[in-house]
Amino acid sequence: MKVVLTKDVPGQGRSGDVINVAEGYARNYLFPRGMAVEASRGKMNELAVRRQAQAAKEEKIEQEARVQAASLNNLKVIVKAKQGEGGRLFGSVNNKDIADALAAQHKIKLDKKKLVVKEPIKHLGTYSVTAKLHPAVQADIEVEVVAE
Repeated sequence: MKVVLTKDVPGQGRSGDVINVAEGYARNYLFPRGMAVEASRGKMNELAVRRQAQAAKEEKIEQEARVQAASLNNLKVIVKAKQGEGGRLFGSVNNKDIADALAAQHKIKLDKKKLVVKEPIKHLGTYSVTAKLHPAVQADIEVEVVAE
């Protein structure tokens, strides 16, 4: 019997999958718990429409990320930090400091979790930081650390 899963079922599939199961399993376990519905023509059409809408939504999110990446690429951000001896900083510059500086200097709000600092920034100088805006979209930001 073909059913459309409405919830994730361990060992069977994810929500929205069309699977073939035994009739007793479907009628006695999946249907009463609201985990699946019978795969009729109407449900299959509804599923296709839902998948198209989800694909369009994901495409729109990716396009927005590409536009944001174009504005972020090769952008220069200056972060001020307290300096100790020999150009070494007290503490380090982290992704929160960079996100705050980006918002203050360029009026671009970016989640600190999207910024990837390859190694801790503990010295004055210029560094390259990657902003992962989408799994398929990245932007490089140039961060200059200067003394306060």
